[in-house]
Amino acid sequence: MHRITGRAGGDSLIEMSPTDSFNDDVNGYPQHVSSSTGSLHPEQSPIDKQQHSKDSVFFRDGVRRIDFVLSYLDDKDGERKQERRKMYEANLVNVGLELETEDKSESDDGKTYFVKIHTPWEVLATYADVLKIKVPFKVNDIPDNGDMPMNWLSTPFRLPEHIMHPEPDYFTAPFDKSKSDFFLIDDKATFFPPSVRNRIVYYILSRCSYFKDECGDKDKKGIKRLLNNCTYTAAFPLHDCRYWTKAKDANCESERYHLHKHWARFFCFYKEQPLNLIRKYYGEKIGIYFAWLGFYTEMLLFAAIVGTLCFVYGFLTFGDNEWSKEICSAEIGGNIVMCPLCDKKCGYWKLNSTCNSSWQSHLFDNVGTVFFAIFMAIWVTLFLEFWKRRQARLEYEWDLVDFEEEQQQLQLRPEYETKCTNRKLNRITQEMEPYLPITSKCARTCLSGATVLLWISLIIACIIGVIAYRLAVYAAFASIMKDNPTTNLQVVGPYITPQLATSVTASCINFVIIMILNLMYERVAVWITDMEIPKTHLEYENKLTVKMFLFQFVNYYSSCFYVAFFKGKFVGYPGNYAYMFGSSLRNEECDPGGCLIELTTQLVIVMTGKQVWGNIQEALVPWMMNWWGSRKARNHPESLYSRWEQDHDLQSFGQLGLFYEYLEMVIQFGFITLFVASFPLAPLLALINNIIEVRVDAWKLTTQFRRPVAAKAHSIGAWEEILNGMAVLSVVTNAFIVAFTSDMIPRLVYMYAYQPDGELNMKGYISNSLSSFNISVIPDVNRPDVDENPSWFNTSTIDTCRYRDYRYPSGHEKQYTHTMQFWHILAAKLAFIIIMEHVAFLVKFFVAWMIPDVPSDVRARVKRERYLVQEYLHNYEVEKLKIQLSQNVHEECNCSPMIYPCLPKHEVLSECL
Repeated sequence: MHRITGRAGGDSLIEMSPTDSFNDDVNGYPQHVSSSTGSLHPEQSPIDKQQHSKDSVFFRDGVRRIDFVLSYLDDKDGERKQERRKMYEANLVNVGLELETEDKSESDDGKTYFVKIHTPWEVLATYADVLKIKVPFKVNDIPDNGDMPMNWLSTPFRLPEHIMHPEPDYFTAPFDKSKSDFFLIDDKATFFPPSVRNRIVYYILSRCSYFKDECGDKDKKGIKRLLNNCTYTAAFPLHDCRYWTKAKDANCESERYHLHKHWARFFCFYKEQPLNLIRKYYGEKIGIYFAWLGFYTEMLLFAAIVGTLCFVYGFLTFGDNEWSKEICSAEIGGNIVMCPLCDKKCGYWKLNSTCNSSWQSHLFDNVGTVFFAIFMAIWVTLFLEFWKRRQARLEYEWDLVDFEEEQQQLQLRPEYETKCTNRKLNRITQEMEPYLPITSKCARTCLSGATVLLWISLIIACIIGVIAYRLAVYAAFASIMKDNPTTNLQVVGPYITPQLATSVTASCINFVIIMILNLMYERVAVWITDMEIPKTHLEYENKLTVKMFLFQFVNYYSSCFYVAFFKGKFVGYPGNYAYMFGSSLRNEECDPGGCLIELTTQLVIVMTGKQVWGNIQEALVPWMMNWWGSRKARNHPESLYSRWEQDHDLQSFGQLGLFYEYLEMVIQFGFITLFVASFPLAPLLALINNIIEVRVDAWKLTTQFRRPVAAKAHSIGAWEEILNGMAVLSVVTNAFIVAFTSDMIPRLVYMYAYQPDGELNMKGYISNSLSSFNISVIPDVNRPDVDENPSWFNTSTIDTCRYRDYRYPSGHEKQYTHTMQFWHILAAKLAFIIIMEHVAFLVKFFVAWMIPDVPSDVRARVKRERYLVQEYLHNYEVEKLKIQLSQNVHEECNCSPMIYPCLPKHEVLSECL
């Protein structure tokens, strides 16, 4: 064998000689004639498809397994495409792959050709060596002490043993082709599972050129470019059977059927996930996602229970809410006249008109809220630390312990190899490798950053527009509802106020804007990431992750940040109101009960709307597209609808399929951590959504999408750092929400320092929290129009109005300046933030220090495996040397070898191991 080109950063493929790739003894099974040039020969007779099983994943000979399928359409004007395909398939054959083509006359639409690809043992062994794929060399001899006390309680949640553990536990080592008899190879045809086989084939397809050697156009390379220029319409590995029934072929594993039966059905929601089978069928990258999602859902159960208990506490203490009683009281709240909430179109109003919203606010704004905010800070830490341990165990069980270095060194993106024409010497490998000049890299990074900032600015502009809508529409709602016509509505009428109507409609508009901007930005983010030309697949995903998350963070959370930290904080007072950017729109005020209930409304609408829309979109859209795409084939007899045609009619999962799943969950994680102090039921909603999400994702992956190309990943990547950052930020945001958005601190300060009777109760709190202003000195610009005032308002009997603030009344020597109580409350708020943050961070760091990232038994297993690899390789080399010496002695003296004279070579090596 020899290389087509010199080594350049791992971008060359290994050309196989005919004896390498087609030798019967090497491949481990007899070879049959196939159309290896990518087209049917004229003398070949058409294949009777009635004789083929529709679940067949083998060539026509029934022996060689189909590892990958390429499809293309019969394009009459596509001479250039035809030439590309011819050269590409010829180059694939040169590197040792075997091809077999299905003519268009055999397809259900009469237009599509299918090129089936099989990888012989020699090619698999060569590239398994190149990619350092770990394979078994000894059965694991460490006893499993994982049985828990009272383990029988989990029996209803378990799956059958052959589903949970489809393979025995082995010690593994990177494959070495020159030492193939060192490994436990029983059958070469099945030694590498289909997921590893399709990963190797895709590695070859991504780097194989479609030009002649003499052309020298190094850019014409890889299946991605051929898919983009429509030379091929699809490239995918095959599912092993139909999802609703087992394959008729006994050699087919029917793993897809088992996954659908035990995992993808909704009524299995209480069962554990078959993670090992998922990993075996789809690869480690998809397996680690479902492991993380399942673990996240399990941890949500504890947060949901505590959050529900806090909500129940608020409900049970409903009757003890003294300030709401005062607001609803006809003697207190009915006699307090409040100042207009907007200029001209808003009249005076009585405090008891906000009775219902004050009662609702108590459900979330109570002492339990503070406890739950601190609990969630600890929960986040426990979740992240225990996930690190779970991830470390999976890394060991799935042979990913040393994967990060392989990822960086071997998984160069084909786009990087082709677009980077410059070469430099790698000081470590002493090989020439492609690189991107620093000037080009800086220019691309600056352009990318400027694009992201532009789109974030667009989001902020949209949020300002929504705020302007709230300010303008509130006046309209207040004018319409001044005579309270909504009270005629049954049940909901008394609850509809101008504040609620404004908040709900603004939240809905904001949600629609969020969805539209998401659709637009996704394409931009992918484009600018492609433009940066990341070096590895891992770097590409990390760059895209940061861009998408920054955008989504601002897009989803900006409206919540506005309500939580800005609304009602910069209002001013009658006669000196603050206006939005100097316009005629007056800044919004909070209800006398606080802004927390409005933050809760905003959070519920955005969070719930996103989850419901996401699940509908994930499940319905692929199903409808598949139903429409396969409408013709459904009328064919079963035997005519082949396995590759069935999979071709499914949707493509895409390289970024998992990226959007992670993004959806991380945004949800932000909702239940950053603003959980305003809505303790958020973890419960997230738990219900995730129970559905796991099964929806499993269902669509198993039934609606083509089988993805298997990929390795040792962790959840950049998402882990994002989760850590959000965990730290959540402590700060919840401390500020409790201090500045809720009324918890002002109430405590009043009860302990300003209660006039010296008792520890809240009597008189409402009157104490409202300042008064002389109606006669309200400027004309702020004064309501005459026809806007309610019928009960009379200037001869009412000379003052109240507003929500702590300021001295008119006539005082410090009139309209802040009182000492205001500064006491501010000091108490700042003190609470400092204390809560320090306590929460201290507990977080202590818990993180107490819990090791890697379990002790996993650390021991990793050390033992490394020790065994060294020991067994040493013994292997020693025994191999003995055999060679004994053979030399036998040739010289024509006598029997002294070491195992009656055993063949393979048995000698097996016994010594």
